[in-house]
Amino acid sequence: MNPWFTIARDAARLAIDAQSVVALRLARFARSAEFDWLEAQRMVSEKAQALAEIQVAAAFSLMSGKRAPAIAKKAVGIYGKRVRQNRRRLSRR
Repeated sequence: MNPWFTIARDAARLAIDAQSVVALRLARFARSAEFDWLEAQRMVSEKAQALAEIQVAAAFSLMSGKRAPAIAKKAVGIYGKRVRQNRRRLSRR
């Protein structure tokens, strides 16, 4: 099977999960009388940390001779893991 099909499926799942995280965060902001600065700060810092982690993983993968599908799968996996963690954390509240 073409590895890009699997990556596309995982990316679509990531997009759906990311939309649910956005909806959960917006609902949280809307129901709060006071703006949740900690959640807003966490939202931004998590994105920066994930980007740095992916850049390091991609660099090591390139240096070890891995091909583009393996690197893309790793990137989607890293983002997916973080988005799923956020969805679980925000769903509990």
